[in-house]
Amino acid sequence: MNTHAGLATPDVPLFQVRGLAKTYRTGEVEVQALRDIDLDVTRGEFIVLLGPSGSGKSTLLNILGGLDVASAGKLHFGEQDLSAASETELTAYRRRHVGFVFQFYNLIPSLTVRENVALVTDIAEQPMPVDEAIDRVGLTPRRDHFPAQLSGGEQQRVAIARAIAKRPEVLLCDEPTGALDYQTGKLVLEVIADIHNELGTTAIVITHNAAIAGMADRVIQLGDGRVLRIEANAHRISPSELSW
Repeated sequence: MNTHAGLATPDVPLFQVRGLAKTYRTGEVEVQALRDIDLDVTRGEFIVLLGPSGSGKSTLLNILGGLDVASAGKLHFGEQDLSAASETELTAYRRRHVGFVFQFYNLIPSLTVRENVALVTDIAEQPMPVDEAIDRVGLTPRRDHFPAQLSGGEQQRVAIARAIAKRPEVLLCDEPTGALDYQTGKLVLEVIADIHNELGTTAIVITHNAAIAGMADRVIQLGDGRVLRIEANAHRISPSELSW
């Protein structure tokens, strides 16, 4: 099976978003999480989604990742129309193309590092060897440890190894440093940047920390469910140069 079916050609953005909106309803209460989002993402870009809590960042990321669906508008991944996809098609899309990293690590406590990473290789079509994924995040000496034996930063690096083990075209990170201290957060950002650079993965990172924006190709500022502005960085800086 062709794992790259539906991917962008040089003329087609990896993601093309037009008029995207998302409304949540709880009883008679209606919350407009996204409003008329237009956005193109090019293959291999590193994008930071910046904005305060409630600005729509996680909602947008979840829709791009096929975890949620829009209420209105269009979303294409290459030539695949995700806004018209069935749940089965969205599941296949997530499995083949997307790696997720969340603020909280979602590791299975009863499994070792190696076993946690191996979980995704069972559903991937051309997975990376488990030990290679673990080595890429610098955890080879800890691969037989359980999550409770690891620091928060090490657990987050396991989550990154698990995300990249299926060789995703897209790495979606929702506040990956939100639960970490300053130094540990920078280490995790360095891992994400290295993966992006070495594997050519398109990376989209959510943060409320404006200092992280310097490591992106483009910074997309969200507010009240809208794109407020998009800024391109003339020069990306490495995570080691960040300070906040």
